[in-house]
Amino acid sequence: MDIHAKTSRPFRVGFMLIDGFSLMTYASAVEPLRAANVLAGREIYDVRQVPVLSAQASSSSKATISADAQIGEQVDFDLVVVVAGDEAFEFAQEGAFHWLRNLARRGVALGGVSGGAVVLARAGLLKGRSVAVHWEYSQALAEILPDLQQERILFVMEDDRMTCAGGVAPMDMMHALIEKQHGAQFARSVSDWFLHTQVRASEGPQRAGLAERYGTKNSTIVTAIALMEDNLAEPVSLQVLANSVGVGVRQLNRLFSTHLGSTTMELYRRLRLDKAKILLEQTTLPITEIGLATGFAGSAHFSRSYRNRYGCAPSAHRN
Repeated sequence: MDIHAKTSRPFRVGFMLIDGFSLMTYASAVEPLRAANVLAGREIYDVRQVPVLSAQASSSSKATISADAQIGEQVDFDLVVVVAGDEAFEFAQEGAFHWLRNLARRGVALGGVSGGAVVLARAGLLKGRSVAVHWEYSQALAEILPDLQQERILFVMEDDRMTCAGGVAPMDMMHALIEKQHGAQFARSVSDWFLHTQVRASEGPQRAGLAERYGTKNSTIVTAIALMEDNLAEPVSLQVLANSVGVGVRQLNRLFSTHLGSTTMELYRRLRLDKAKILLEQTTLPITEIGLATGFAGSAHFSRSYRNRYGCAPSAHRN
């Protein structure tokens, strides 16, 4: 199914909900379709909710969504969108994977928002595709599926696949879908309904820039942090960092201390440990491998650094 094509009947969309999904992400995806029906004065989108485990799905905030379709049910969907949160990395319902693969074989378009993109990837349904996934999941997904073509943008739309980083970005993705199927003017009326006046293109960034995140416009610091983030698994030395930004080691440390209250390498270590924490929480990788993936050559050094940062050993954090 080409999701860009307009149909003479209602476009049938199923939302496959995995317990722990973000309510904001789900609402940002489903509400534009509801509003489109209201503004059109007829049903142009036939929306069904498909909880995975029972007759209802529970969000991360404990709100529940009741089912009006079931996995395996013979609903002639045009598009099925998987909505998931952190649990996407541990999701292991083979029946759900099998259903998604069957849908793909039948030509049904598939989508994933937030952790939903992780589920599609783990089901083998995004091979050779560009994928937009939430920045918080990006590193963990790269560890388990290193060949996946991740894009650090808001969403990716192809003829039969659509993936979105999550949060409020599904509103932008659904605007693009509605525009393709019903025209720019109608899509704008839907976005205006939600006071969403600044619709973002798919290539928009997922996060604020480094200058905003760290509260400094000093170009030397920003460039150094960008280099750190690009080299978490194989850390570069302080001398290499200083040479790369064109200052001396003492000057670089002085800048970091003045603007960020930290030495250069202290901040670098925090970035690596923050990545380690994400990998511990989102993957089943052995702790030794996580230490190596974040630039720690030995388990003892990794464990000691982790305890100093978070107050417990990596194994205790995972348990």
